[in-house]
Amino acid sequence: MSFKVRQSLLLLLTATIWGVAFVAQSVGMDYVGPFTFSATRNFIGAAVLIPVILFFEKGKTTEQKAAEKENRQTLIKGGILCGFFLCVASNLQQFGILYTTVGKAGFLTAMYIVLVPILGIFLKKKVGIKMWIAVLIAVCGLYLLCISGGDLTLQKGDILELGCALFFSIQILTVDHYAPKVSGIKLSFIQFLVCGILSAIGMLLFEQPSWGSILAAWLPILYAGALSTGVAYTLQIVAQKGLNPTLASLIMSLESVISLLAGWIILNQKLSKRELLGCAVMFVAIVLVQLPEKVQNKSKEEVESCT
Repeated sequence: MSFKVRQSLLLLLTATIWGVAFVAQSVGMDYVGPFTFSATRNFIGAAVLIPVILFFEKGKTTEQKAAEKENRQTLIKGGILCGFFLCVASNLQQFGILYTTVGKAGFLTAMYIVLVPILGIFLKKKVGIKMWIAVLIAVCGLYLLCISGGDLTLQKGDILELGCALFFSIQILTVDHYAPKVSGIKLSFIQFLVCGILSAIGMLLFEQPSWGSILAAWLPILYAGALSTGVAYTLQIVAQKGLNPTLASLIMSLESVISLLAGWIILNQKLSKRELLGCAVMFVAIVLVQLPEKVQNKSKEEVESCT
């Protein structure tokens, strides 16, 4: 299995966990506010990673520990930045859902598949014509998947979701910058801790949380915290190492497809023919970016993955 395929499969698993998390997120919001849900899930996500970090620390050599010590400042800076952007994005998404339809929210949030390559241009990231074609196909798929009535008038919630997409794009590019330089698991831990603390501040200032309401929503919060946050965001950081950020954003946008499938299976929400077509178009876009343009490019990629 090539490096690119392995990393892509990890991101597909990430998108699957995130897609199912929409069900947990929807149920959890019946009991707690947006900031409360975000704070608790991120603290759980950080707690899940503590034993993982301790386990891997035991097997590290003296040279590896010395190298990590030298990169500690970079790790802390990257974790704070990733946590800040994650906090803004996730809470904008949560509040946006309160003011717009779920279909619009899903479409507008997933617009990060367009924003990532656009922002990447300013960071001198190379984006080929095939990738732009795949992005266009994916946007068409998302439109079929999420917009049923053709109404694209921007309301308050829509603007919040567009802001969410922008900050998710920045978070993806920030991860792409720092993940190759530091420990992915530690970067993820700091990201969750920062996001949890910032969300907790918002929770205490604007909401009235209670242990009773949090315990009532323990199952969706636990899933969102342990799997969607602790596992999936860590997988994102690990899988993005050495992978084109535009390709990564395309694969992760499949969470929109998987969330519909999860709603169909778990909540008995049926998919229309239009939504099924949107799913198919999205998969076409993902397959397209996986295909090598030339045979020699494929050979070159395989050689690079082994070095």
